[in-house]
Amino acid sequence: MRILALEPYCGGSHQAFLDGWRAVSRHEWTVLGLPAHHWKWRMRHAAVTFAEDLRRRAAAGERWDVVFCSDMLNLAELLGLARDVLAGTPAVAYFHENQLAYPVRHEDQRDVHFGLSNLLTALAATEVWFNSAFHRDAFLSAAEDLLAQMPDHPLPSSVRAVRQRGVIQPPGVADIPLRGPRRGGPLRVCWAARWEHDKNPELFFDAMELLRGQQIPFRLNVLGQGFRDVPPVFTWAKEFFAGSIDRWGYAESRAEYERALLRSDVFVSTAEHEFFGLAAVEAARAGAQPLLPRRLAYPEVFAGLPEPERHFYDGSAEMLADLLADLAAEVDSDCFRRRSAGVRRAVERFTWPVRGPELDEAIERAV
Repeated sequence: MRILALEPYCGGSHQAFLDGWRAVSRHEWTVLGLPAHHWKWRMRHAAVTFAEDLRRRAAAGERWDVVFCSDMLNLAELLGLARDVLAGTPAVAYFHENQLAYPVRHEDQRDVHFGLSNLLTALAATEVWFNSAFHRDAFLSAAEDLLAQMPDHPLPSSVRAVRQRGVIQPPGVADIPLRGPRRGGPLRVCWAARWEHDKNPELFFDAMELLRGQQIPFRLNVLGQGFRDVPPVFTWAKEFFAGSIDRWGYAESRAEYERALLRSDVFVSTAEHEFFGLAAVEAARAGAQPLLPRRLAYPEVFAGLPEPERHFYDGSAEMLADLLADLAAEVDSDCFRRRSAGVRRAVERFTWPVRGPELDEAIERAV
């Protein structure tokens, strides 16, 4: 089958998704992508840009059986602009995130036009794939809330239509090799996320400060990318924990990132917003035991973890610190190693050799 993949924001996890699937797919792919910056402009102009390119390709004889796009594309605009090329072609939209339920510091900062673009994409698609049931439900709830504010014609049928064609399709992750024997030393704790407020870094550093106050030694790998407004807690934490830091900041290569995960005993998430949790799944596949808030997509994605009570906390720094203290006490034990191996097996279902064939079959059914 010939798949036309359109990605207006072709970088990061969006590009990794397409690259990972294509590498194991039995289908034939045409991938058109735009650079991964200026995301608002990408959402505005991508349909026009792609339509022009598709007309040139169609004139040269190219044809496709299905369109596959991400939530960054206004699919309804594209199908209208390229109706001479794509008439009758099924389309599957994949929602990595959405602009209706994406967190903002203050609700009046939200540009609802981008959220409406997401809704139009979902309505125009033959099928709508969400990376988790939590994401689907959050999107539909936010859409209902938005449409209820309309002065007239609130369109309740729109949400029902998206719900009916919504499908849960988790992404795949690149596999990570088995870690070697653990070198000695204290518990090595990893936190990896965007350096932004919705990942709640303050909670993480509060928990580490509590652990330090209990005289429990540890080492830190704090990974992730900072953007325009990096929370000030990172400046404080880098100085306060200076003597305990192994790795700090953005990993410039995939190999460097994987090395940091393989050298970490524990992966901590403090996220207030997460539609799936790629970093947590990758860390678990590297054998790092996850400590996760019991909310968002985490209970769904990590439903198969052995001894789940040892991996979920109530969202407080106190319980997080207590769980870390328990792990620090047993980090060199056989039970710790067995649990790490169990964590790795529990997320094997998300590796590309498993997910790729499943997605191949899913898109065939959609067509």
